[in-house]
Amino acid sequence: MGVLLGVLAIIAVIGIAFLLSNDKKNINYKGIGIMLLLQLLITWFMFSTQIGQNIINGISAGFNQLIEYGMVGIEFVVGGFVIDEGGVFFFNVLLLIIFFATILSVLTYLKILPTIIKYIGGMISKITGLPRVESFNAVNSIFFGQSEALIAIRTQFHHLTRNRLYIVSASAMSSVSASIVGAYLQMLPPSYVLLALPLNMFSALIIASIISPVHVPKEEDTVDINNVTDDKSIFEAMGNGALEGGKIALIVAAMLIAFIASLELINGLIQLVFAGVTLQEILGYILAPIGVLMGIAPNEVIQATSVMGTKIVTNEFVAMLDFQPMINDMSEKTVGIVTVFLTSFANFSSIGIIAGTVKGIDSEKAISVSGFGMKLLVGATLASILSATITGLFL
Repeated sequence: MGVLLGVLAIIAVIGIAFLLSNDKKNINYKGIGIMLLLQLLITWFMFSTQIGQNIINGISAGFNQLIEYGMVGIEFVVGGFVIDEGGVFFFNVLLLIIFFATILSVLTYLKILPTIIKYIGGMISKITGLPRVESFNAVNSIFFGQSEALIAIRTQFHHLTRNRLYIVSASAMSSVSASIVGAYLQMLPPSYVLLALPLNMFSALIIASIISPVHVPKEEDTVDINNVTDDKSIFEAMGNGALEGGKIALIVAAMLIAFIASLELINGLIQLVFAGVTLQEILGYILAPIGVLMGIAPNEVIQATSVMGTKIVTNEFVAMLDFQPMINDMSEKTVGIVTVFLTSFANFSSIGIIAGTVKGIDSEKAISVSGFGMKLLVGATLASILSATITGLFL
């Protein structure tokens, strides 16, 4: 029964994307079918084979070791302020972003990451028939934040039509930055967070390719990785990475303060009329039918979908903090589905972030992004549902 519901959910997601498509005749069905198959194979491999389990455990152990290194630096600077057993969220979670951003900056300066991303993107392009820039950006979005992923392809922006711009923006919104994955791993089960990275990459391409199909002439289908960084030395890369990570940590902290406080305010206003009712519960009931289709147990669906709704209207960190205390009381399947759903930037605030980034690159194209902003959020949310549903099929 669970598998049947999951298949129905996938069909529903694909169907909604099809209804939103602006060029139904030119949808690349072959490429979409290949990517769906790859998602199923990746999830099966990671969950159902010993080699897959070893890979997940190995990557998780690697991240845990990096987290330990990062904590040494944090402890040296702010150790005296960690006043209880659980520590302080800003110190023990958000400041890790600085260390991870530094590592990414160095790997980018050394051209290690851009080269890996370029060839993986090229392989995806060859297998699926999608353009190289879109494939490169999809892989790039796994490692870098929304702004950084788009900035990395700024030299190709003059080639991007409205549909191509939608696809690269959707990839940026549907993924997460590797610089904050360490923070996620402190809050949610590592295996599901790590699985979400490749699944969301493909889901974003699948949904965006249905909504905004593209056909690119070969002469315009090139990727340039020579201008991905302006750093002149490894030490400059380290410094800029640390500064960028610090900025991200402060931005996340500021957003958490604003969103959590605003959520409390909204709940207070709601309870003036409906005692004991919260916005999270309302969102939970609205999304409950989708949650059931995704494979969440009926007795857990309201709690689970309330967290999912919170993520859409606030951000993933607020939702993760809400979900963290529930994990031990929920089934493994529900935990996996919700964790994968939460591991993306698909929320209202991301529309502004992406539009602002594009405006800094090309002010004319920013008008297009603002025009399809809500369609972008719907597509990214559908991508999150698709990834989470596929995860649920194997739990």
